[in-house]
Amino acid sequence: MSLAFERVPAQPVPEHARQHMVRMRDGLRLATDVYGHDRGPGPAVLVRLPYDKNSRYVFFDRVAERFTARGYVLVVQDVRGKFRSEGATLGWTGEVDDGYDTIEWVTRQPWSNGAVGMFGDSYYGFTQWSAVSSQHPALRAIVPRVTTTGVRPGLATYDASVAQPCWLEGVDYQAHIWIDNETYEYEADLTKRPLVAAYEEAFAAIGKRSDGFDLAVHGIELTAYNGPHPYDARPVPVLHCVGWFDNLGIAHMRDYTELAKRPAWAAVQYLYADTIDHENYFLEQAPVQPENDHMADDAALSTMLDAYCGPALEFFGVFLKDEAAPASLPRVRWKLGHAGWRTSPAWPPPGAVPLDLELGAAHAALGPLPGGTLSPAADDAADRSEEAVSWRYDPDDLVPSAVANTFMQLHGHPDESATAARDDVLVFTTAAAEEPLDLAGPVSAVLHVESTAPTYDLFVRLLDVAPDGAARLVLRGCVQADAPGPWQVGLGHTGYRLRPGHRLALMVASSDFPNHVPNSGTAENPWFTTAPKASLQKLTTGGARPSRLRLTVLAAPAGPEGGERP
Repeated sequence: MSLAFERVPAQPVPEHARQHMVRMRDGLRLATDVYGHDRGPGPAVLVRLPYDKNSRYVFFDRVAERFTARGYVLVVQDVRGKFRSEGATLGWTGEVDDGYDTIEWVTRQPWSNGAVGMFGDSYYGFTQWSAVSSQHPALRAIVPRVTTTGVRPGLATYDASVAQPCWLEGVDYQAHIWIDNETYEYEADLTKRPLVAAYEEAFAAIGKRSDGFDLAVHGIELTAYNGPHPYDARPVPVLHCVGWFDNLGIAHMRDYTELAKRPAWAAVQYLYADTIDHENYFLEQAPVQPENDHMADDAALSTMLDAYCGPALEFFGVFLKDEAAPASLPRVRWKLGHAGWRTSPAWPPPGAVPLDLELGAAHAALGPLPGGTLSPAADDAADRSEEAVSWRYDPDDLVPSAVANTFMQLHGHPDESATAARDDVLVFTTAAAEEPLDLAGPVSAVLHVESTAPTYDLFVRLLDVAPDGAARLVLRGCVQADAPGPWQVGLGHTGYRLRPGHRLALMVASSDFPNHVPNSGTAENPWFTTAPKASLQKLTTGGARPSRLRLTVLAAPAGPEGGERP
């Protein structure tokens, strides 16, 4: 029986938009909607995306109402090979030249005064960085949201400096979005071995395949920038809109911190960090109830769009319309989870200091919470005895991911205490907080681990354990290891208040399915293995090999709850 799938075509162009087929330098034409075209010359905001410019998923007819009301022309374009646009369908390629050519077209229109900004999430954040690489002189400001300059669709988008497990969600995305102009909805049977067979079944049913998928499963990286890398391009003012719960958050904050090292970029970059996931669900509403679900409820969508558009409109007011001086914008505006908004001149904020917690009581780490201990590292830690604990990796009994779709992490925001109780998971927990503990900056773990296999994965989650025992995600990260540790696992940045009575827990496992492809346990590509190998991992702590969690915390609580609102 053939796999069932649904083909999703382009939705109608709204009546209040005017669609143009804009010609690129190679003669191909890209479908481009213009909102606010019936006004005199003014600044334009450009969005270039692959998700159907007219779909409810991207809601640009509603976004346009907010931008045109503030005097902007909003220009929204299907990228090459997607929906109404012409050309071959292969993401992350061609965006530099297409971005330049589209900006050039915008500047030649009667409704344009020559000033262009760009806006948008995820892939349409990446197209902004591609336009930066093109170095068109009319590009005056960008607002990339929950995105990255990097191009690693088949790998976890965490730390590019170390090997990463295969990010199944990223490759699955290729197999649904990047086949042809339309998108395809289907459920791949991820129990198949080899795993690639699940997608071969889908491509056979559809009658087409995804070139991006084929590149990703073979580990072939795409060449995105035929111009300079954005870091090396002409700086433009940038408002990084980061989500503390975004699955691209580590990569996005890497862009921010790398650009902060470059004086010309540092002078024009700003940070706006909210407690959101990739799909713009909020921590304060998690788990999301129907009345707060903007994917399904129009009133909830309207409320979300005010928060979604507001920072960009303020930023463009400064850099596209000269309504205020740049000094009027806080350099960093960040939300402290469970407390509220804060501003600071830099990130991490002044007063943030490292706090090292050492993993202890390893003998208790296998089993339910609280497991082993997390306690402040002492000066005499080297005098402590080493201790170790082993855990298994069984490809026939994989550790479940917290959610099947990490783009919507906060929609369900589940209790992970049952996962922490598995006998193939390690967990280490702090004592209950007596006072608020404010996390404000990067978090990482240094783990001394070895394995019986030549390759193994380390998946690390930082959890908030409530007084009732429920454990919910704060941060996560992973590495793919090929030797004994120590391995540093970056968990990204956060602004998060651990409330009195709550505890932090560090969870360590060797699988995370279905978010990631199970390790083959050998040198074989895990997409093609039919018999992945089990293994045994051992973590050591104490003595000369202390395994540690490093937090960045504020030395004093960050003001009253509620905080400053943006």
